[in-house]
Amino acid sequence: MPEPLPRPFRAESIEEFVDRLASAEPVPGGGAASAVAAALAAGLVSMVASLSRGKAKYEPYLATIERGEAEGRRLADRLLALADEDAAAYAWFGDAMKLPRGTDEEKAVRTAAIGEAALHAAHVPANVLRCCREVVEAAETLAGRSNLNAASDLSVAAHLSAAAAHGAAENIRVNLPFLTDRAAADDLGFRSDETLADVERIARAVRAVVASGALREPLAG
Repeated sequence: MPEPLPRPFRAESIEEFVDRLASAEPVPGGGAASAVAAALAAGLVSMVASLSRGKAKYEPYLATIERGEAEGRRLADRLLALADEDAAAYAWFGDAMKLPRGTDEEKAVRTAAIGEAALHAAHVPANVLRCCREVVEAAETLAGRSNLNAASDLSVAAHLSAAAAHGAAENIRVNLPFLTDRAAADDLGFRSDETLADVERIARAVRAVVASGALREPLAG
């Protein structure tokens, strides 16, 4: 199993994280960057909801606004944790790749270790991808039901989520060839493609509602 990072990314400043990203160290990489980008999108969703509370114009949407604020914060927290998980998973995979392969027994042990590490390394970005879908779903629910003066931030959240989703999908695909269970690899790839398509479709819907500049009917319940 992967070792946890000695210092979580959330404890770093933006400058520190970017400096680490720009270094020659293998982690953090594209997977962690994608998770952080999606966390920023989730933060924007929560911000738009926060800017909508206490305004009479948006009182009919209060339940939706409160859910959106809570969901944005929950997803931002989860995605920052996934950034750490992604970096740890990549380090585990790198360690497996370094195992000796001088004998047939060593080769077998190495192949099994790589397959196990790759499966985990694929599942982490798959979780990021699913969170990206939840972020755009939260943004779509708020679009037209929250502060119109901050609506463009929902479009930004949609763009960031879609970019993060594509990044996560790339990190899933790169691990699939190393999986020893080909049926599991095919299933993970298929489900990831479906989720990515969902993210793109919902992100387009968010941008369309924001571009309309109109309020929508409150949700029931």
